[in-house]
Amino acid sequence: MNLEETIINNIKDAFKKVFDHELPEDISLQPTRKEFEGTYTFVVFPFLRVTRKSPEESGAAIGDYLKENCDVVKDYNTVKGFLNLSLTDKAFIDTINEVLSNKNFGTLPQKDERFCIEYSSPNTNKPLHLGHLRNNFLGYSTANILKANGYPVDKVQIINDRGIHICKSMVAYIKFGENETPESAGIKGDHLVGNYYVAFDKAYKQEIAALVADGMDEEEAKKKAPILLEAQEMLKQWEAGDSETVELWKKMNSWVYQGFEQTYDRMGVDFDKYYYESDTYLLGKDLVNEGLDKGVFYKKDDGSVWADLNEEKLDEKLLLRSDGTAVYMTQDLGTADQRYKDLNFDKSIYVVGNEQDYHFTVLFTLLKKLDKPFAGGLYHLSYGMVDLPTGKMKSREGTVVDADDLMNEMVKTAQEHTEELGKIDGFDEEQAKELYDTLGLGALKYFLLKVDPKKRMLFDPKESIEFQGHTGPFIQYTHARISAILRKADQLGIEYQKGLSESIEISDTEKDLIYLISEYHNKLKLAAEELSPAVIANYAYDLAKEYNRFYAELSILGEDDKDLRTFRVALSAQLARVIKLSMGLLGISVPERM
Repeated sequence: MNLEETIINNIKDAFKKVFDHELPEDISLQPTRKEFEGTYTFVVFPFLRVTRKSPEESGAAIGDYLKENCDVVKDYNTVKGFLNLSLTDKAFIDTINEVLSNKNFGTLPQKDERFCIEYSSPNTNKPLHLGHLRNNFLGYSTANILKANGYPVDKVQIINDRGIHICKSMVAYIKFGENETPESAGIKGDHLVGNYYVAFDKAYKQEIAALVADGMDEEEAKKKAPILLEAQEMLKQWEAGDSETVELWKKMNSWVYQGFEQTYDRMGVDFDKYYYESDTYLLGKDLVNEGLDKGVFYKKDDGSVWADLNEEKLDEKLLLRSDGTAVYMTQDLGTADQRYKDLNFDKSIYVVGNEQDYHFTVLFTLLKKLDKPFAGGLYHLSYGMVDLPTGKMKSREGTVVDADDLMNEMVKTAQEHTEELGKIDGFDEEQAKELYDTLGLGALKYFLLKVDPKKRMLFDPKESIEFQGHTGPFIQYTHARISAILRKADQLGIEYQKGLSESIEISDTEKDLIYLISEYHNKLKLAAEELSPAVIANYAYDLAKEYNRFYAELSILGEDDKDLRTFRVALSAQLARVIKLSMGLLGISVPERM
């Protein structure tokens, strides 16, 4: 039982004994505001109808009971209806001893509810970009947080490997490729195919301009440009199973998959199962027919199939075109149904940008109309776009901020910054390279994850790599600093891994650190409830910030009192442990030395 649970149980006892009232199970404490003395605060206001006393009198009655009967409460003060509780030194030392002895600290009990989380979900016509980085880091980290909360989790992605956009790259390759391969070009396969997507757009614009110059209306020219008509014809050939078209599709997709895997490996993310739109869009057609049979969907005179969602204020939604070809919604219906059959999840989370909010509202509504048993457990983890100081990205024009390039740039910047500050003394070349990777990718991940997912954000590469301030490298450097202290403590023979003396007096700074460490499981639960790695990212920063205050104010290895010295080393070790756990949830490594 942790400090908070102990105090809550004693507050419940106080209400029984003092006010003859049973409190509900879900009462909670708040951290005491910095301007008041105390560690935890109990808000009395909601219970005044039970106490039948003023807020101050109610707080004092509960405080007196706790001082008398709860051995972790030393004193209290009341500010209106806020009961602020100060704890004994022994309570804090017992907390650190408990963390020290708990080998499973950081993982909550196993739960039965199963999660599926979908992230990444790229198109096979271009490489991953900056937006995919936020998506992947957010999905992977959320999966880690759910796992640490005890939930079984399946990490999946749906690869958008069919459709007109894929055919555009294929048409451009036939026209301009001259049998080029990733090997002959010396570039990754996803980049090679992405180049042809850009080449298509360039040729398309030139053809539109030529048609307009010949007197055609621009809107008509956009529809009748020969290269677009070729792509539309190719899509029909692909859906008809034309062997030559399918063969080229398989070849170009295989190049892209190889490139994606290299990028995922560099990102440090992975997946348990892959789904492909080329497999699931047909399953979606079956669901559309099921909806027609149930009278949930309807067919227009031209043969197209629609869902009437006017009652839900979502207008009418196309599900199958008049020629029988599928739309994105068709594929997503099929994927959701197949995924439930495969994984039997209780909740399924889609990590997709907020420009798709309407799409997922419609998808979930359609699945409910089809009476799918899993429809109530679907959730869209909607996140804001990422901008750079240079402005918004446009992939079709070839000005996309490429994920591989950005990761390489971050590692290079980390190298330059680290060498400039002289933080690699005694490192050989391989160790230095590993450190640059750790810092560069850590800076990138942390900066993208510290912001609430719902918010649009500006990513500033220069700011993200700083060793001071709210950055990943600041937290990583704090861990390295503590690791250096622990190595020195080992050399001095300080035994800080055993139970600590309960007779020492500790400072408020040390109490603040212990309180933060004890909050780890609460932060872990909150991050899962809100599906927000930002909760963990900001907690890790608070840990590092408070430790640096402790380091500046108090002597650690130079402390004369042996028990106090051992305590401070042990406190440092446990804080490093929680920093490592927290950053690990974000997919970020922390160095042992710098």
